[in-house]
Amino acid sequence: MFNKNIKLAIAALLVITAVWQFTEGNIGNGIFLLLITALVILLYFKNEYILLAFLKLRKQDFDGATKILNKIKNPETALVRKQQGYYNYLNGLMLSQTNLNAAEKYLKKAVELGLNMDQDLAMAKLNLAGIAMSKNRKIEAERLLIEAKKLDKQGMLKEQITMMKAQLKKGPQVQQRRY
Repeated sequence: MFNKNIKLAIAALLVITAVWQFTEGNIGNGIFLLLITALVILLYFKNEYILLAFLKLRKQDFDGATKILNKIKNPETALVRKQQGYYNYLNGLMLSQTNLNAAEKYLKKAVELGLNMDQDLAMAKLNLAGIAMSKNRKIEAERLLIEAKKLDKQGMLKEQITMMKAQLKKGPQVQQRRY
């Protein structure tokens, strides 16, 4: 994986080479170089490792997705802002299975950096609400559930949101001892 600035430099060199090929009369070479330039620019905006991690996550392969994300050594320099958000979002989703404290940190960072799709942002806030519920922070969980409901315009998370609201209303289950 290349640094984001190196990707831009490669794209600029490819465009210059394509223009040179056009002036030399090699139209086919110029078109081919412009297509490669488009691919490099696409990978600037959509990081290849994040795309591969999403594919692994879709197949429920959490270990594979984690291995792919671990290949990104320094996300601040290698990724643009939204990609950093998705990097943190994916790490938070995977860590929510094992380590709630680390997952909360990653998900909060993802919300702070921003995500392109409202549905992803709603999912991040829903997971944060679940973490807040598990830590008995009821007010924060309610606020996050309201925000997630506003962001869930297609209603894909409606069932999970209503289930979590019902759990919030019940409160902690206290068992009574009989003597």
